[in-house]
Order: sequence, then C-alpha cells, then structure tokens
Amino acid sequence: MKALVHILFALALISFTVISQAGSKVGYVQMKLVMQSQQSLDVGKKLMAEFKPRNAELEKFRKQIQDKEATLEKDAANLSQRDLLAKRQEIEYLKIDFDRKKNRQHEDFLLRKQEELNNFQNNVNSAVTSLGQSEGYDLILYNTGGYIGAKVDVTDRVLKLLK
Repeated sequence: MKALVHILFALALISFTVISQAGSKVGYVQMKLVMQSQQSLDVGKKLMAEFKPRNAELEKFRKQIQDKEATLEKDAANLSQRDLLAKRQEIEYLKIDFDRKKNRQHEDFLLRKQEELNNFQNNVNSAVTSLGQSEGYDLILYNTGGYIGAKVDVTDRVLKLLK
C-alpha cells in the first residue's frame, strides 16, 4: 500500500513538472490548514450543540443510577435479602440500559460526524473547483504533497471561498 502511495505521489510530481514546464497554472491547498479553519471548527461546534441535549439526558440517567446505588448502600442493613437482591438487580438492569443508550448515542454521533465531514469535504471540493475555473488553474493539488512553494499555495483563497 505504501509503495502504491509513493508511486502515485511520484506520478503526481512528474505531472506537476510537465505541466509547470508547459506554462500551466498550478496550485496547492494545504488541507491541514483547511481542517483547522473556522469553517471546520464550526462543523464540530454544530455537532456538539446537536448532541448536547442527549449528553445531558445520559448524564442525568447516570446520576440517577448513582443515587440509587447510594440509597441502596445506606438502606442495605434494613432490607431483607430478597429486597436487597431485587434492588441490586434493578440497578444492574439500569446500568445495562445506560450502556446501551451510551453506545447508541456514540454510534449516532459517529454517523453524524461522518455526514458533516463529507459535506465539508464536498464544500472544499466545490471551492477548489470554483477557484480553479475562475482563476484559470490547470491543476490544483490537495491532500498530498512533499515540498510546496508559496507561489502555488492557494489555501487562503480556498478558505475565503468556503466562507
């Protein structure tokens, strides 16, 4: 797999050299900067806000379980074996339910995160395409690169288009 990546990168550099010698306009986008941009951070904030009520609900449920455990510990001496066992079993069922809800929420969060990342990536692709067409670029690379000179770095212009 690494060999394939190196071969593809070498081909990209060769293509870059050929295109550069032909007088073509070439650009590069630093995806690291794009992923650290305010637009990317806004996606994270949106997800956190979306899941905040569910996180609060889970926390409330966790607190209820802890309160039941504390109450059981206090009252254990006054309960019959049967009642003690029943209350412990009830708490165990609540813990299982809590774990199930927590796992479901985590899976839902991962799905939404992937959806938002895909949407953001589509926006980046659109911005790169728009920049390439409007400013007459023949090639704009992103996601990979060795050394990229300042003359071909168009990251700032892509970030402006994302706004």
